[in-house]
Amino acid sequence: MSTESSAPAPDGETVPVPQPQQASAPNPYIMPPDVPNNDAGQGIHFDFNWGARVLLPKRPDGRWRATLTDLDNSTIIFQGELEEGHLSSTKKFFIRFAVDVVRIATDGTETKVLRHEYDARDKLILVQLPVGTLGDTLGWFPYVARFAEQSGARVICCLAKVFIPLFADAYPNIQLTTKEDFEASPLRSQVYATYNIGLFFDDTDNIYQPCDFRYVGLHRTAGYILGVDPTEEAPKLVLEDDTRPIEEPYVCIATQASAQCKYWNNPGGWLGVIAFLKKRGYRVICIDQKPFSGAGIVWNQIPNGAEDETGNRPLAERARWLKHADLFIGVSSGLSWLAWAAGTKTLMISGFTHPNNEFYTPWRVISWHACNSCWNDPRHQFNHNDFLWCPRHANTDRQFECSKLISTDVVTKNIALALDA
Repeated sequence: MSTESSAPAPDGETVPVPQPQQASAPNPYIMPPDVPNNDAGQGIHFDFNWGARVLLPKRPDGRWRATLTDLDNSTIIFQGELEEGHLSSTKKFFIRFAVDVVRIATDGTETKVLRHEYDARDKLILVQLPVGTLGDTLGWFPYVARFAEQSGARVICCLAKVFIPLFADAYPNIQLTTKEDFEASPLRSQVYATYNIGLFFDDTDNIYQPCDFRYVGLHRTAGYILGVDPTEEAPKLVLEDDTRPIEEPYVCIATQASAQCKYWNNPGGWLGVIAFLKKRGYRVICIDQKPFSGAGIVWNQIPNGAEDETGNRPLAERARWLKHADLFIGVSSGLSWLAWAAGTKTLMISGFTHPNNEFYTPWRVISWHACNSCWNDPRHQFNHNDFLWCPRHANTDRQFECSKLISTDVVTKNIALALDA
């Protein structure tokens, strides 16, 4: 708790502005105004934008006593007396706060001037999804919808523009906007509470998230931050064109990723899968954004034998292909999440993440005999700038063994099970 505009951590150090992903990146969140949005009279202002915030003006005589309480846990978070100050709770995720302010005269007479219990019903609530990555947003958005339904709030969700056409018709009760548009909106001064969703790698004191996202899963962390049931649920999609793109039976694949550890690093794996599918009469459609991807001297090409439908296409077009596919086969990357959202049977090949990290699929392929789950190990912070990140076995024969040791045979057996299910 702090009497300044930023809150100190439990050790007394100033808490930095939250920076999911990379600390050097520009702040991805819209920060709240310096003066809290709710006017309680007598110069007192409060809101719940980035934690509970209370502004107490300087008194010519006497002082204030302010108390912040977690109503659901019957815990006093802060109580103190001061002549003036700007209080801000250390914890920034959802807490059902009560704010109490008492005016204490110089003779000791006490007068209660504010008692407010958090109630989001019919209030304007801002939820920020700060990155444009496909999997994160698809995984997080159902919890935004759950919060809106549970709270009865008027929810505004800031997210990347590319997602708005995908969600707008499916979630008419949520106002979707971009960060840039909302920064210029007069509604900023009416926001009652703000919740920032993200992957907070350095949040050892659990300031921005109740528990480490690596423990609960990439998507479920949004449920914990918003204080709703973290049970996973696929987002709803409404497609303007959901007709079948081709008549023949087909399977979609996506082989590319943003880091080499996410790839299926078995050199002949995809070739074997494509041959297996073609023998069963399927066309194999590659829907990656790019036909090749990599960094430095390491580049990954579209597998031979797959039909090339790569390109910078609208997400709705990708979802259309996925909706009518008999199966999607991919790695731990965004198109797997889109397949899940489209209701398509999904086979995911991943070793660097623990299965708890992503949505459940009965056709998740991982080798427990190889090194695995480094992404979910807090001892190893993911380096977004190192395409060849392999924290346990870099520059050794065991680099990327987590997926290298997943055999083609194991994958094709699971493909057969999925296609026959």
